[in-house]
Amino acid sequence: MEDKLINELRATYDAQLRGVTPPGGSARIERDGPLTRVVGWHRGFVTGPRDLGVYGTELDALIARQRDFYAARGEAVEWKTRAHDLPTDLTDRLAAAGFVAEDSETVLVGRSSDLAADPVLPDGVTLRQVAARPDLQRIAAMESAVWGEDWSWLADDLAARIENAPDNTVVLVAEAGTEVVCAAWLVFKDGIDFAGLWGGSTLKEWRGRGIYRAMVAHRAQLAAARGVPYLYVDASADSAPILNRLGLHAVTTTTPYVWSP
Repeated sequence: MEDKLINELRATYDAQLRGVTPPGGSARIERDGPLTRVVGWHRGFVTGPRDLGVYGTELDALIARQRDFYAARGEAVEWKTRAHDLPTDLTDRLAAAGFVAEDSETVLVGRSSDLAADPVLPDGVTLRQVAARPDLQRIAAMESAVWGEDWSWLADDLAARIENAPDNTVVLVAEAGTEVVCAAWLVFKDGIDFAGLWGGSTLKEWRGRGIYRAMVAHRAQLAAARGVPYLYVDASADSAPILNRLGLHAVTTTTPYVWSP
C-alpha cells in the first residue's frame, strides 16, 4: 500500500512539478528543446521532464549548449536532476561536460490536510508573515549565519518573488525578540495541486525546540485553507527524517549538478 502511494505521488510530482514558475524581476524563462532554463537569477538554472527523450551525442550537445550559454554570460548554472530521470546516463554525461554534483536532497510529498495543525512554538518565540525589505535582509543574514556563506542574494530573490506573485508567496519568520531564529516560505503555483515548502533553516542554538515543526504545520494550514492538496519539499539529510515523521513521503532524490566559469 505504501509503495502504491509513493508511486502515485511520484507520478503526480513528475506531471506537475518539472517546470519553473516565472521568477519575476529581471529574470526570465527560456526553452531549449526539452529543457527549461532560467536566466537572471543569482545563478542559471536548468530543469526538464523525467525523460528528456535525447540520447548519446545528441544529449551531449544539449548539455554543452547549456554550459556554453551560461559561460558566455560569465555565470554558473545548476542543472537539477532526479534519481529516476531518463536517460539513466544523464548524470555521467553532465560530469563529463564539467558539471559537479552538489549534495543530494530527498524530495518529499505529503497531503496538506494530514500536516495542517496549529503551530506550537517555544515560550518567547512568535511567528509572523513578512514582505518588507528590512525583514528579507534579516532573513538573508540569518541564512548566511546558518550556512556559513554569503546568502545576501536571498533578500533580492524573495523580494522579486513577492513582487511578481504576492498572492502565491508567503514568507514567514520565527522571532525571539528582535532576532530571526528561523525563516521559511510557502510557494503556490496557479493551476498546480502542490505548494512548495522552502527555507526552514533554524539557528543552531534554537534547533530541537519544535520551531521547524511549527513552520511546517502552519504552512500546511495555509495550503489546506486554499484547497491545495499537496505539499512538497527538497529536504536536506537533517530535515528529511523530521519531515518523514511529520507525514511526508520520500518519492525520489534530487541532485544539483553545477558548472561554474
